[in-house]
Amino acid sequence: MADRRARTVRVDQPVETSRRTRISRPANFSEEGFGILAEKFARFMGTAKFLVYMTIFIIVWVLLNVLGMKRFHWDPYPFILLNLFFSTQASYAAPLILLAQNRQDDRDRVGLEQDRTRDERNLADTEFLTREVAALRIALRDTATRDFIRGELRELLEELEERGVLAARPDPDAGSEGGAAPT
Repeated sequence: MADRRARTVRVDQPVETSRRTRISRPANFSEEGFGILAEKFARFMGTAKFLVYMTIFIIVWVLLNVLGMKRFHWDPYPFILLNLFFSTQASYAAPLILLAQNRQDDRDRVGLEQDRTRDERNLADTEFLTREVAALRIALRDTATRDFIRGELRELLEELEERGVLAARPDPDAGSEGGAAPT
């Protein structure tokens, strides 16, 4: 029974690849380089320049095959060869454009993740600064201001004068020119 279990294929374990031959890609093949090439191709196919070139190519093709002499008449009216060229172009263009779009989606996704992280960090910083400002406001309520201290000192001086501990202060508004205080 145990011998039978050992021979069965286990799905939860990887298969040994030493017996298989793997096809390796060429040494000079770079997925990044190919992706850049696909993006350049997709960008070019989306330009007015490409459309103008393609229109000129089609007009020349049709004129040579319809109005041309027998030696230039290689693709008769249904233009099957031209259709084959377009089909081949489309079969290569569609995957290349999709590859370029996927690469752009990946870049957008990374950019959005970075923006989200930066926004979360800015929000945390803003919340921290808000708490700090609130703490400073609360702390300043308990701090004596200059006006508060002056008022307290005035009240203390007046109280000392009333008790007779200090001599009366001269009134700054009733200053005399002779230097003697009025009696």
